[in-house]
Amino acid sequence: LSAYFCFLMTALGVTAGAHRLWSHRSYKAKLPLRIFLAAANSMAFQNDIYEWSRDHRVHHKYSETDADPHNARRGFFFAHIGWLFMRKHRDVIEKGRKLDFTDLLDDPVVRFQRKYYKSSVVLMCFVIPTFVPWYLWGESLWNAYFLASILRYTISLNVTWLVNSAAHMYGNRPYDKYISPRQNTLVTLGAIGEGFHNYHHTFPFDYSASELGLKFNPTTWFIDFMFWLGLVTDRKQAPKEMIKARKERTGDGSS
Repeated sequence: LSAYFCFLMTALGVTAGAHRLWSHRSYKAKLPLRIFLAAANSMAFQNDIYEWSRDHRVHHKYSETDADPHNARRGFFFAHIGWLFMRKHRDVIEKGRKLDFTDLLDDPVVRFQRKYYKSSVVLMCFVIPTFVPWYLWGESLWNAYFLASILRYTISLNVTWLVNSAAHMYGNRPYDKYISPRQNTLVTLGAIGEGFHNYHHTFPFDYSASELGLKFNPTTWFIDFMFWLGLVTDRKQAPKEMIKARKERTGDGSS
């Protein structure tokens, strides 16, 4: 349970934080929530918020081209993890410089996390998941470290990478059949709502990253709960008429 709680916190730091809040500005979050999401993002240990959001904006702007940091046209392995083992393609660097990221560094929470990122990662990703179970209920340090820290971190990394690889290769395209991203149920389950990828690339401004309804999207549930608490405002959504029209015009007819 402790390891799974850390996994959920890790996932929210990426999905609700670096992805939907800072990369896409699909909603606004008040300071306490931004601090929580920044801490959760450090637990994720997937580069700081600024770097993660910068690469993701470049990915959306130049998806499936050489300027895409994890271009899925270069194969599953490259899109999943290989891109992290290689120098960025020169187009990623050159075209990425043309995008504006000043809004990210205008947020003091992003600046603080970036400045103290290494120490925050040691604390959030490794120390706290290991020592809390040991201190509170006498779990062995060995079990706490390898389950709540190492195993949880490994699974969370691969779940996130599947959005870049599997969700760009396997699934249907009910919103836009002319782009690579797809709806992938398994990725949705693992990445707590990020597998509705054809929808997300068609309507990247939508805070839910999916068509609303009775669909599995814990990240959206979290954002909605924070809205109810008054910590979230200005949730952006694609109008139903826009979604329907786009399905009819470019969808593959699968939904």
